[in-house]
Amino acid sequence: MELKKMLIGLEGLKVKGSLDIEITGLEKNSKQIKQGNLFIAIKGYEADGHTYISNAIENGATAIMVEEGCDIKKLNIPEETTIIMAKDTREALAICSSNFYKNPSSKFKLIGVTGTKGKTTTTFMIKEILEKAGKKVGLIGTIATYINGKKIKDSDRTTPESLELQQLFSQMVEEGVEVVVMEVSSQSLKLHRVDGCEFDIVLFTNFSEDHISKNEHPDMEDYFQSKLKIFKMCKTGIVNTDDLHGAKIPKLFPENNITTYGIDNYANVLAKDITITNAYVDFKVKITDRNERVKTGIPGRFSVYNSLAAICVAQKFGISPETIKEALLEVRVPGRSELVNNKKELTIMIDYAHSPESLQNILQATKSYTRGEVISVFGCGGDRDSGKRPIMGEISGKIADYTIITSDNPRTEDPQKIVDQIEEGIKKTKGKYEVIVDRTKAIEAAIKKATKRDIIILAGKGHEPYQEINGVKHPFDERIIVKEIIEKLEKETKNKTNINKTNKE
Repeated sequence: MELKKMLIGLEGLKVKGSLDIEITGLEKNSKQIKQGNLFIAIKGYEADGHTYISNAIENGATAIMVEEGCDIKKLNIPEETTIIMAKDTREALAICSSNFYKNPSSKFKLIGVTGTKGKTTTTFMIKEILEKAGKKVGLIGTIATYINGKKIKDSDRTTPESLELQQLFSQMVEEGVEVVVMEVSSQSLKLHRVDGCEFDIVLFTNFSEDHISKNEHPDMEDYFQSKLKIFKMCKTGIVNTDDLHGAKIPKLFPENNITTYGIDNYANVLAKDITITNAYVDFKVKITDRNERVKTGIPGRFSVYNSLAAICVAQKFGISPETIKEALLEVRVPGRSELVNNKKELTIMIDYAHSPESLQNILQATKSYTRGEVISVFGCGGDRDSGKRPIMGEISGKIADYTIITSDNPRTEDPQKIVDQIEEGIKKTKGKYEVIVDRTKAIEAAIKKATKRDIIILAGKGHEPYQEINGVKHPFDERIIVKEIIEKLEKETKNKTNINKTNKE
């Protein structure tokens, strides 16, 4: 593609050299550069792409894009290399990527789902309904990328970098995808990862404290404003009117066509007569022109909200109530209120809850239907908002019958320091607890303590098959961990029985 065609939609560019050259591809990683590529230098939190410009040229870059403020003279760029200066190279990467891959999101229906929690479950519900209706569907989100029912790759972030995103979109176009459902994180909106995307429907699930740190959002206002950007990218919206921030959105965007859903407040799509058990929820809701009884096998009140959001999307596509009901009954989401089958027949639930509100929701939901005790096992991620740690400790102390504070993904922080901060909060309550920093040992302690009447909530990691410590992701799939612990305990019991038999003999 000609370089000048890749730059369509970008304003205020300064150029030195020819824009009539042919570009074979674009990259932000100098190591991935091939002959004839455009290298776009990005200032990251840890590394600055401008320092790798010479490497990119050595690897074959024929054009370089830098950010305003960069001192070009110090870079010693060869005369024959075209240099482009942009106001924001992150934004430029997104627009250039979309142009290079021929604006793939214009060739299918794109649904963007944002919000603090519920994004993953809601996107899976929408995917299930659309597929049940015979649509070819792509999904991009926290867990993985799917194309036409096949998992293509596991995800390392909620929303991919713009270049990878447009590559995925292009692949989806090639494979005949009709609708793409995508989780859209606040970071992706703030850092221009979804610029250049043509959304057909955008959905706002809810808003609560999360992602406040030096590498994410400085405060809640920045977090909310970042979320709102998605409503400037699409006129058709769906929002949760029971959420205080969600309820503001129709007034903030009066020119948009916004559908509301909820349980407690007036909404276009309203759930009534709700039943919640340890295996499912069901409720009444008006779909098209009649009241329907909808059931889904994901327990918890939040499941009603996620189902309502998915129903709103389904109605935009004119999908029948029967199809919607079938899909919601069958949908399952890895790491979201996921029950783990085990030989001890204990109720063990894995959930991604990693914010104060999501932990409170999962604990309150299970507390309402559990006959025995709720045993909470959780930690907090390192290099993230430390302010939520004592809050989460206090929540677990007040709601759970027993809490085991442990490690999550400590990343570069000291795990002991993180659990100490959580403990500060739980000490304010009368809740029974213990601290076991090693997560495997913590899970084992919960399994040893639990009876068949109890429920163990393994909160925080959900679908993640790893534990991140000092930049290294170690294998840690809680489904496998649970299985191994139970097998080990069974072996120990068997050995003790044999020893006792021998001693008696």
